[in-house]
Amino acid sequence: MNLQEFHSNPEVTAAIEKAVESTLQQIGEDPKREGLLKTPHRVGEAIQFLTKGYKEDPEAILRSALFEEDYRQMVVVKDIDFYSLCEHHMLPFFGKVHVAYIPNGRITGLSKIARVVDVFARRLQVQERLTTQIKDCIQNTLDPLGVMVVIEAEHLCMQMRGVQKQHAMTVTSDFTGVFQQAKTREEFMKLIKG
Repeated sequence: MNLQEFHSNPEVTAAIEKAVESTLQQIGEDPKREGLLKTPHRVGEAIQFLTKGYKEDPEAILRSALFEEDYRQMVVVKDIDFYSLCEHHMLPFFGKVHVAYIPNGRITGLSKIARVVDVFARRLQVQERLTTQIKDCIQNTLDPLGVMVVIEAEHLCMQMRGVQKQHAMTVTSDFTGVFQQAKTREEFMKLIKG
């Protein structure tokens, strides 16, 4: 689903508008000020877009492009940009996702892996869960010999507030099957860093 295909729910937008208007008043702003007149509506639409992953089925996305193929080497899709909202503060975190799998008779369209990343990222998240959800979805749907996911991300909740560490990067990984062997993990890490 791209931006042209996305349609917000007017009832949800209206409910969010009321909450945003109240929030603006609580922080001392005037929601009737010219620059803020359309802000509650814009936020209502934006929140629905940023959380549209709740309405999408990532396994169905992978199944929509499954192909029988006798290929048993590593398939890597690296540097997949993602944007998500941290569930603790609803502030953005963003970065790159790197995914590898070793097929076991079936492959999927490469763009489908990037779409799976988007589905899980477009939910309120923590990076650790996001990493595992992507891995589990690919493992459960394709039944490969193994899957590995690495995420490198910056978290605005750490940069804009709290400890305010502007250059901190969080790296998470999760893996199954043949990626439990150090040699296979090392090959993947070389490929994504090369």
